[in-house]
Amino acid sequence: MNHMVSQVFERQENALALEREITWFNQVMHARFRNHFESEKQSDRVENISPPDLRNNSSAYARIVNELDFKSDERIILILAMLPHIRPQALNLFFTHQKDSGRCYAEFGGWKGKNHAGFLPTCETAIFLLAGEDLERRFAVAHLFEAESVLSKKRLIKIDDATNGEPFLASLLNITTEYLNLFTTGVSQKPNYGTDFPAKLITTQLNWDALVLSPEVKQEVDNLNTWLTQSKTLLQYWGLDKAVKPGYRCLFYGPPGTGKTLTATLIGAHAKVDVYRIDLSMVVSKYIGETEKNLAGVFDQAQDKNWILFFDEADALFGKRTEGSSSNDRHANQEISYLLQRVEDFPGVVILASNLKSNIDDAFARRFQSAVYFAMPDADQRLLLWQGMFQDQRRLGEDVNLKKLADKYELSGGAITNVARYAAIRATRLDRYQLTQDDLIKGIGKELIKEGRTL
Repeated sequence: MNHMVSQVFERQENALALEREITWFNQVMHARFRNHFESEKQSDRVENISPPDLRNNSSAYARIVNELDFKSDERIILILAMLPHIRPQALNLFFTHQKDSGRCYAEFGGWKGKNHAGFLPTCETAIFLLAGEDLERRFAVAHLFEAESVLSKKRLIKIDDATNGEPFLASLLNITTEYLNLFTTGVSQKPNYGTDFPAKLITTQLNWDALVLSPEVKQEVDNLNTWLTQSKTLLQYWGLDKAVKPGYRCLFYGPPGTGKTLTATLIGAHAKVDVYRIDLSMVVSKYIGETEKNLAGVFDQAQDKNWILFFDEADALFGKRTEGSSSNDRHANQEISYLLQRVEDFPGVVILASNLKSNIDDAFARRFQSAVYFAMPDADQRLLLWQGMFQDQRRLGEDVNLKKLADKYELSGGAITNVARYAAIRATRLDRYQLTQDDLIKGIGKELIKEGRTL
């Protein structure tokens, strides 16, 4: 109940703060229009209209404005980007047409949506509000739309590029979904999986007890956990902050089912950071430039987040470069070069998973902080995996001999999980409440057939 009350209070605070901001924005917008179409009055100058004082406001919007020390210019851009989502009618003034031609004013910018009936602002719209026809002022505020501006680096706004050949300022100005949710509901939602963000948040209900790792792997995992939780302190204490980049790159390699994905997920859970698995089917494209564009969407959104990016079956993206001279070879090599740059510059943790280390391009391998080999478990480790799978011994029949299974059949942890699932289904289908050795052996047989082996 307290949580619900808190959410209601947050929404109310956000609404009140944004209402004040919209009122101020309307004053600025009408002053700009008067100055543009009528003789300018000193009292009507846009620069004379002060924004609301939000220093003691507790809303999420005010918190961000104060933390980033936004001035009027940034706030105008931010509220303009939000208006189509929270009060689209506030921008109807931009639908003003020229009397002679009936065309819209070019200086207003703006797009027409396919379904949205309102005015969709562009960077040109913001420039008009901030600078009018003052060319020097126009040049001065143009930097606010660059990739290095705080608005873009913090991913408050999203700029959808205009069609090739058109002015950059014709690009659509929008607010990111994350901050739109934060400024309205007070809740910062995680990104939605889709074409704009081809990555899925992966979680698990398991803990470290479910993994049976060699001492060498455990040591590497401990190193990664230490980096995730203490990297800033570590770099500063040892004086490495000027020489060492803040990111961490790691390769997990080994046969399927040996725990690579689960390890990455548990590392994130231990450090209390999100782990996103990149969906390569949505990233890799046969069209030139599309793969890089799709990857940019992931890296850009993750840039200032404390996330782990997990590339499963990474060979598809990080495979060896070809030496051919065809356009396809050049395109593939260009993708790898782009990936290399983005991975190296990413300030967070990137984990690649592959069955074979030799499949990964050498340029990436040289830049890994660690390469961790996940070997097939030996007999003792397999016994621990079997025992961990059936912690309730009452579910096992008297004939079940887990040690015999562990000694005789070389299986990965993932394969043992599949065997346990099959055996449970078979026992249930036959109206039994205990598993038999035969249930487990039949399940093992099915797993071995998948791997091209026999009992």
